[in-house]
Amino acid sequence: MKKEFVMRGQTSSYNTSTGKGGVETLNFSGFKPGYAYRLTEFQIYPSTSIGTQQFEASGIISAAKTTAIPTDPNFDTEGCIATTMLTLWDAPTYGASTPITVINDTFLITQNLILMVHDTAGNPVNWQCRFESVKMSGAEEAVTNYRQFMISDD
Repeated sequence: MKKEFVMRGQTSSYNTSTGKGGVETLNFSGFKPGYAYRLTEFQIYPSTSIGTQQFEASGIISAAKTTAIPTDPNFDTEGCIATTMLTLWDAPTYGASTPITVINDTFLITQNLILMVHDTAGNPVNWQCRFESVKMSGAEEAVTNYRQFMISDD
């Protein structure tokens, strides 16, 4: 089994006015008994007119039944396992911010996750996540599956 793997894509931006869009399912239905997965990296990147526009975007990954809104992350929510934000400005005076990413890399994943992204200009957002596989004992697997079921069944 591969130790590390990457999921990546481009997702439409969540529309804060309508409450629609921006959602992607990260599918772990090919779960292999005795293994869980740990998120080790979460990055976002603009999709259009790179270098000629302002880019303010955020993303969030949730293990809960529904996702949190990427513009309003709440670290008290147990299902929130990662969030990231990136801001780029077109004026050379301002430049770019360092991406701010917070990952709960102790959370072991055994079920599907929900990823949501938002770009203030409404453009699609490119994203990439890196995971590593983690071998578990039977008892660890039972506890991990139960914990994630309880979070996703809220």
